[in-house]
Amino acid sequence: MTTQYWLVKSEPEAYAWTDLVRDGRTDWTGVRNYQARNHLKSMQPGDRVFFYASVTTKAVLGLAEVSRSFFPDKTANEEGWVAVEIKPLKPLRLPVTLEQIKAEPSLKDTALLRQSRLSVMPLTAAEFKKISKLGGL
Repeated sequence: MTTQYWLVKSEPEAYAWTDLVRDGRTDWTGVRNYQARNHLKSMQPGDRVFFYASVTTKAVLGLAEVSRSFFPDKTANEEGWVAVEIKPLKPLRLPVTLEQIKAEPSLKDTALLRQSRLSVMPLTAAEFKKISKLGGL
């Protein structure tokens, strides 16, 4: 199976990159957007995931991996919502800011810029490679 690439967003006050590193893995719960839910359902173990700190930080901070494909979200009050499990792999040597992403022509079509409110989004292999390079991976 081909590795897919994703970006997940979290407010640092709710769940930060340092929380994921401390915990060693987490269930990515609380997604209540139909498009983001469909993305969660497409995630497979081994897929690479950038962790983006939204609101205050506005930067990609780390690289994680899907460690368990979708399952029912225990935090949901209604059926149909799902979660995946992710685990941290490594921090980026340099945070990749939203400003850097906006300034990079090859990233102009990334979902982060086109659908900024979406909390789980796919990245192309080229977008993943460019953000990795900007982040010093």
